[in-house]
This record gives sequence, C-alpha cells and structure tokens, in this order.
Amino acid sequence: MEQEFKILTIDGGGIKGLYSSIIIKHLEEQYGPISDYFDMICGTSTGGLIAMALSAKKSATKIVEFYVDKGPEIFTKDRFYSRLYRILRQTFMWGKYSDRKLKKALVEMFGELTLGEAHTLLCIPSFNLTKGMPRMFKFPHKEGKFHMDKNIKMVDAALATSAAPTYFPIAKIGDGLFIDGGVWCNNPTISGLLEALDYFVGEGKEFTTYRILSISSVNQPTGWKTNVRRWRSFIGWRDKFFQASMDGQSYFTHFFMQKMVNFTNPKGFYMRIPSPQLSATQCSQIDMDKASSGAISLLRHLGDTNGAEYRIKPDVAAFFKSPKIYKTQ
Repeated sequence: MEQEFKILTIDGGGIKGLYSSIIIKHLEEQYGPISDYFDMICGTSTGGLIAMALSAKKSATKIVEFYVDKGPEIFTKDRFYSRLYRILRQTFMWGKYSDRKLKKALVEMFGELTLGEAHTLLCIPSFNLTKGMPRMFKFPHKEGKFHMDKNIKMVDAALATSAAPTYFPIAKIGDGLFIDGGVWCNNPTISGLLEALDYFVGEGKEFTTYRILSISSVNQPTGWKTNVRRWRSFIGWRDKFFQASMDGQSYFTHFFMQKMVNFTNPKGFYMRIPSPQLSATQCSQIDMDKASSGAISLLRHLGDTNGAEYRIKPDVAAFFKSPKIYKTQ
C-alpha cells in the first residue's frame, strides 16, 4: 500500500510573508487546517515563522492578522527622514531595525511553545555564525534520534531564522550566534526533500513516496541596466546584495526540484505556487521591509488573487485528499 509523505515549504521574504500566509489562508478555507494534512512544514525566515505557527495549530487567518497588525510596528513607516536614517544605520552603524518589536510580536504569537511541541515535523534553516555553517532547527523526531532542539523556544528559532544581515541584529541562542537562513536556503524545498529521503521515504522506511507543495514569496525583477556603475562598495550594494543572494537561491532550488523529482528513488511529485507577475509600479511599492498601508493592501490583493486561483487546482487538491500520516504528538 502506498504511503505518501507530504511536505509544505515556504520561502523567506520579510513582510512579503503576508502574501504566502494569504495563499495558505485560502487553502485552509477550502480544505481545513494545514497541520492536519502535511507531515512536514519547512520555512525560511518569515516562512519559518509561518511554518512554526502552522505547526502550533495557529490558523492562517491569525497569521495574516499578525502581518497586517504587527508588520507596520516591526518595520518603521517609510517617511523620507526615517528612511535616510535607516540607510545610515544599515550602512555605518548597527542595522536597519531593532528586533525588540519583532520579539514582542513573536512572544504574543508563540508564548513559551517549544519546537518539541510542534504538531508537524519542522525544518527551519538558519546560519550558525559561531560554527560558520548552516543550522537546521527541527522537530526532535525519533527517526533521526534528534533531541537537542526539543526545548528551544519557537520565538528563539523564529528570531534565528529571520535575523537578516544589516536588517536585524544577530540572534543568540545559548552561546550560539545565528543569522537569517536566507543566506543559504531562502527556498527550503531541497532541505525538506533531503530530510524526507534521509529518514522517512524509501526502502525500509515508513513512506513509499513524497509530495511537495512549495509557496513562493513575491519576487521583484532584479535585472539591472547595462550602464550602471560597476565598481561598488558596501554602500553601493547595501540590501541589493542580500536580495540577489535570496532570489538566486530560490530560483535555482525551483529549477533543481523540477528536475530532481524524476531521479530520486522513489520518485515524487513537486509543485510550486509562484510569485505573481508585478508591474514596474508595483515593484516600487513592495520590498521585504515595506509595510506601508499601500504595500499591505497590494500584498493582500496579490495573495487573494493567486489564492483564489490555486485553491481549486486539481494538483493542489491532491495534497488534501487524505489527512497526514506522521504524528508528532
């Protein structure tokens, strides 16, 4: 009898997580709670926040409210003098934003919940500066004999996966220092696939195949003019460098996954709900830290438009034909 291991993955993207959470809200309206249907949820940065909230049985409606209500508090409004001050902070001082308001909002969302209390398997990428290597926060599952993340608070894991360089301070858990998982894994789909094949899917394991649903962030076209200044200092790059790294990794992962599902043993199924196509005017209105009323309104519209389209697609419906099999609690 075929046993299907289902994985949901969610890209990073700052306030653009509102788009992703609205997509998920549409799926929940159509089929019911996400945590009842997916064995594993993977999320990077803002996607990690969404992943942990879903695994804690928070409704997508509540997650959408989190972005709408808390986004403008976490990311300062875009007035000219405050924008200039943030640029100076980001370039010469200690980063664009404090994480105090972010942490306060996360505490309101998660309280004292730990990774060991999640109702789905989790993969939450970060980067450990102390060790100089990637770090994956996980639900402590028996198949991998994992235990060290059991008592890590979801608030701390959320800060660690979303500590974007030059945007937020470096996160600290115990004596370890962590930054945004987007520096190496903004689209966490490959990580979810490897975790599945390592421990859950294949010969001698509980599951015979896998099915992955990937939700993109809102991607802005990042192509440059050909006549720009080629010699650039850090000031010249600023947040463009981090954004290019995130976009490049996300695009490559999608390309890789389209090919790889045909070569894994066993083969699986992969689907991605893409970023909407933006006009030039819309591109100027959206960014990972733009939380103005106009940006929020546009993200909501984009999420509702794509959510209404994809919630009824047969390939999406296939993820919800039966409840998940793997139980963490």
